[in-house]
Amino acid sequence: MNGVLVIDKPQGFTSHDVINRVRRLLGERSVGHLGTLDPAATGVLPLVVGNLTRLAQFYTRSEKVYEGTIRFGFATDTFDAEGEPSAPAQPVSLTLEEVKELASQFQGTIQQMPPPFSAKKIAGVPAYKLARKKKDAQLKPVTVEVHEFEILNVNEDRAHFRARVGSGTYMRSLAHDMGHKFGCGAHLESLRRTAAAEFILEDTHTLEELAIGAEKGSAADLFVHPRKLLPAIPCVTVTDEAAAMIRCGRAVNLPDFSPAPQVKVFFGQKEMIAIARRIAGTLFHPEIVFPM
Repeated sequence: MNGVLVIDKPQGFTSHDVINRVRRLLGERSVGHLGTLDPAATGVLPLVVGNLTRLAQFYTRSEKVYEGTIRFGFATDTFDAEGEPSAPAQPVSLTLEEVKELASQFQGTIQQMPPPFSAKKIAGVPAYKLARKKKDAQLKPVTVEVHEFEILNVNEDRAHFRARVGSGTYMRSLAHDMGHKFGCGAHLESLRRTAAAEFILEDTHTLEELAIGAEKGSAADLFVHPRKLLPAIPCVTVTDEAAAMIRCGRAVNLPDFSPAPQVKVFFGQKEMIAIARRIAGTLFHPEIVFPM
């Protein structure tokens, strides 16, 4: 049971809740994620299963795309709708033009303070554990990339948006900071991740679909085809002899159809056996070997 499975995470589940459920359904202990989602958020949650958990190192800086709603009028201690209001709500009436202008100030490379209730670690301890104990998390601003931040529409005190951001960007902090700058407070009311790296909503399956597949013995049919993974790295199919050498960690000559420094090595159509790096010419050394 090796592959990548993209779950449409339901609201109220932590990413770890989903992982535990998938482990039980598949009977596979080795399951990891390629970027967490907050419990209140929904959408694209890519999971690596079995020996393909080693792919996680290639996704540490993946872009994400979100759609959601920011509610202006009061901030919360968690920066989202799950938290307690930091001050009484005040009436707000927004215009599309003024929110778009405000959003433009949060594009590009910006400094952002992570939310106090987050998985950001302080001396090895997640910030949310310190926040729950009313301890000062002593978080520090981090540099993040907001590639696109489009306000789709505004309805009184709510703004609906689409954003494409770099790894480590908190949409909750973005909403909180916008409210602070606007002078009325704000929080992230809802959030749905529509893409993470190459994975999109059309790739997702629900936990219910996975449960049915597991019961029928067809859960692997829900996995992303391995040749679609890491699309920037080309694929090469090898012979029995080359596959045996690669599985032993030995360098081999591979078809030189691309100047790419790395290739995904396949034995047959669906079995990815390694990611190899070019040494010189057509000689490649297996950088990562996926055990059988």
